[in-house]
Amino acid sequence: MTKSGTLIFVFLIMSTVGSSSASYGGDSDLGSVRVVFQTDHGDIEFGFYPRIAPKTVEHIFKLVRLGCYNTNHFFRVDRGFVAQVADVAGGRSAPMNEEQREEAEKTVVGEFSSVKHVRGILSMGRYSDPNSAQSSFSILLGDAPHLDGQYAIFGKVTKGDDTLRKLEEVPTRREGIFVMPTERITILSTYYYDTQMKTCEEEKSILKRRLQQSAMEVEIQRMKCLP
Repeated sequence: MTKSGTLIFVFLIMSTVGSSSASYGGDSDLGSVRVVFQTDHGDIEFGFYPRIAPKTVEHIFKLVRLGCYNTNHFFRVDRGFVAQVADVAGGRSAPMNEEQREEAEKTVVGEFSSVKHVRGILSMGRYSDPNSAQSSFSILLGDAPHLDGQYAIFGKVTKGDDTLRKLEEVPTRREGIFVMPTERITILSTYYYDTQMKTCEEEKSILKRRLQQSAMEVEIQRMKCLP
C-alpha cells in the first residue's frame, strides 16, 4: 500500500501469540487515555496500546496534545478496508506553528507486532523505510490479513463505529490504487481524557466525604466523653 507510489500504511493488529490463549491488542492492552476526533460526520474515540507500541503512542499522543490533527482530514476512505488520516503537515487547512511542525516531521521507529488486522484497529503510515512513520494513520474498516505482521500497531477505536459507517457511505472516486472521498471529511477538533483519572476523582470524592463524616463522629464522641 503506497501513497504517491511510495507511502505504505501501517495497521494495528489484534492476535493470539503462538499457541498461548493470551491475546494481545485487546481491551486489556488499552491504556487509560482516550482521544476523540470530532469530525463533520460524527465523533470517533480511540485508545492506545502503550505496551505494544510505546514510541508510536507517545508520538501520536503528543501530536494530539499539540492540536496537530485539528482541521486535518481523511484523504482516503476505502469501504471495508481503511479510512486514512492525511499527514498533518500537508493535510491541515490551518497553518501549523513551529512546535507543531517540529513534532509532525519527526519519524518513529517501526514497532511491529503479531497483532492481526481487524475492523477498528489503528495503524501508522510509513514510506518504504520501516522507520519512516510520521503522522498519517489509518482506521481499519474491515479485516486485512494480508497486512499482518508488517506494520506498527498503536491502538483501536473504542467508540464511533456509527461514524465509521457514515464515512463508508460518502461518495468516492478512484485514483490509481486509492479510493478517495469526493468531499472533504474534516477533523474539526480533537480532545483527550483519562478514564482512570475520572475513576480516581470519583473515589477521592467518596473518600473525602467518608473522612469528613468520620471526623464529625469523632468530634461528637469527644464532646460526649471528654471534659
